[in-house]
Amino acid sequence: MTLPPCYADRREAGTYLGRHLAEHGMGHTDDGQPVLVLALPRGGVPVAFEVARALDGKLDVLLVRKIGAAGYPELALGAVVEGDASGGEPHTVVNDDPWARRSVESGAFDAERGRQLNEICRRQQRYRGGQAVTPMQGRQVIVVDDGVATGATMRAALLAVRAAGAARVVAAIPVGAADGLDTLREVADEVVCLKTPDSFGAVGAFYLDFTQTSDEEALTLLRQAQMSAIPGTGSQPGLQVRHQPTRP
Repeated sequence: MTLPPCYADRREAGTYLGRHLAEHGMGHTDDGQPVLVLALPRGGVPVAFEVARALDGKLDVLLVRKIGAAGYPELALGAVVEGDASGGEPHTVVNDDPWARRSVESGAFDAERGRQLNEICRRQQRYRGGQAVTPMQGRQVIVVDDGVATGATMRAALLAVRAAGAARVVAAIPVGAADGLDTLREVADEVVCLKTPDSFGAVGAFYLDFTQTSDEEALTLLRQAQMSAIPGTGSQPGLQVRHQPTRP
């Protein structure tokens, strides 16, 4: 499969990624259950939508929130990932560095974790009417984002999926930095990345259109996927699927 130098947008990237995964048998499971495709919102949703379509999988989102340092929110100390509908608790990842250790000792880490859990609850309400993410126990789970730079958010998500009892954990990304991908291989059964450029500046550099995905777009795609999964319904009226890539 020949890849373009840049993806037109996230939907096109997802189509290429889904095609690649399907060609390598990722949609087939031993127990006959559809593969569970989890998108990291919001940018991962358009990519994962196309992946789930290609694999006849079940699409859902996995809510992950960075835990930042007090007064320096851009400094990541760890992350918290929502629990699933089987009753699993939220999964917390703490970085192994002096900043994180001091924050844990002072109680600041727990305080910020609580704030981010509140935000996860708000987003659960927004995306799923307050319901938790689909149970993962014993399932093949593919976690999808639009790209990987450091890999910190994706790594936290993969650890949470593993802790939730998934039988097989796969990270799938259209483009990623080599160093970030290496951190994922430590925790995933398989990492699939279509592009690993030698010079990696930012994820958006590999998309012609990298406009921020809105809540409305993400919700529309999630609803369309849900409707398409109901036998006999097909796509929801009024929600049009964009063109497929015409490149070889």
